[in-house]
Amino acid sequence: MVTKDKPAALVTGASRGIGREIALQLAARGVRVGVHFRRNREAAESVLAELPGKGHAAFAADMADGAAVERLWSQAVRRFGRIEIVINNAGEYGDHPPLSTGYAAWRRAWRRILAANLQGPANLSLLAAQAMARAGSGRIVNISSRGAFRGEPEAPAYGASKAGLNSLSQSLAKALAPNGVLVFCIAPGWVETEMAGEYLAGPRGGEILGQHPLGRVARADEVARVAVFCALDAPPAMTGSVIDVNGASYLRT
Repeated sequence: MVTKDKPAALVTGASRGIGREIALQLAARGVRVGVHFRRNREAAESVLAELPGKGHAAFAADMADGAAVERLWSQAVRRFGRIEIVINNAGEYGDHPPLSTGYAAWRRAWRRILAANLQGPANLSLLAAQAMARAGSGRIVNISSRGAFRGEPEAPAYGASKAGLNSLSQSLAKALAPNGVLVFCIAPGWVETEMAGEYLAGPRGGEILGQHPLGRVARADEVARVAVFCALDAPPAMTGSVIDVNGASYLRT
């Protein structure tokens, strides 16, 4: 079923955390939302039930699988018709400290994390960019991390994948601007989500909070507000921006 009365957005990793908040806020602005999830259909269906408005849908795909990403895009296009907004939020994190990780485990970590965090968004962005360029407009928003700048000593593949996502975003912004397609990148720090909860509640919790002048980590709805601004409101002159949303926990010039 294709309806064209409202703009459509595809949000990856939208069954929880930041992605869920992005989906909720987009729907509140009248956007039809494609809620992507990897495995947890129940959580995705729960998000769908919360979204205001009509015309939303859920889609399953492993972002680390290039063929699955292509199917995801095709399914979303069949459901929505034109997709004006893509938000690459899905990502994976896993510890693999250089001095205590075996070679086989090291290779597995790099292969999986780069595939999910960089190749997946790159593949989806290509499919979206070509369709958006033909239509003459569109917006892609990528969710990166402060780890791209400060380093991730316990999870170097994660930091490298997010640094690559920053560069991908800026490369695409340059390539696509003449066709009316805008690209933005958001780099949060620690965010109060289920994924981060075990770290915040664990032995490193005090040290993590100590990095934040606000006395708390960012909330998912705060990061989502920036993503939705980029998706709907940011002026074209902001294309190519990498926007820090880390509560001054890491400052760069």
